Amino acid sequence: MNMSEEVKTSEPRTAAPAVSVMGPGEGETIVLGITRMRVLEDGSHTGHRLAIAESVLAPHTQGPPQHRHAQHDEGFYILSGTVRFTVGDEDHDITKGTLVMVPPGTPHTFANLTDQPAVMLSTFTPDLYVQYFRDLQDVLAGGQPLTPQANADAMSRYATEPATDLA
Repeated sequence: MNMSEEVKTSEPRTAAPAVSVMGPGEGETIVLGITRMRVLEDGSHTGHRLAIAESVLAPHTQGPPQHRHAQHDEGFYILSGTVRFTVGDEDHDITKGTLVMVPPGTPHTFANLTDQPAVMLSTFTPDLYVQYFRDLQDVLAGGQPLTPQANADAMSRYATEPATDLA
């Protein structure tokens, strides 16, 4: 055996990361009342650095209470419709093709105040917040209402708190 063969056999082989492909209609679906979320990436393929979800907001859907994330950025890309983002005391009506990035510590919420559905792609960096939506779905599946307290309790498990100073 020559030296180059020896080196090849003594090096550990590591598999390249697998590419993740999520096709139309695939992915975990989370239903929160009349809002449907499809988890496209829950962080399991990104080392938990990024999660991505597609949400369909029915007409006249109120979003969560205004809140702040302590440990993750949240992005929203509007695919269709109009979404009202409230950041502190400012309202922004965001339409198709617009990206909203919310850094940690920034109070925000969103709603669909129109007569048409709105669809948005959301990112969570890191993936921390996907489990929050699963927890809310579990509350509803258990027959409990999504009260402000139930929402705040779920938020608190993911380094998030209601922006009560803006209520």
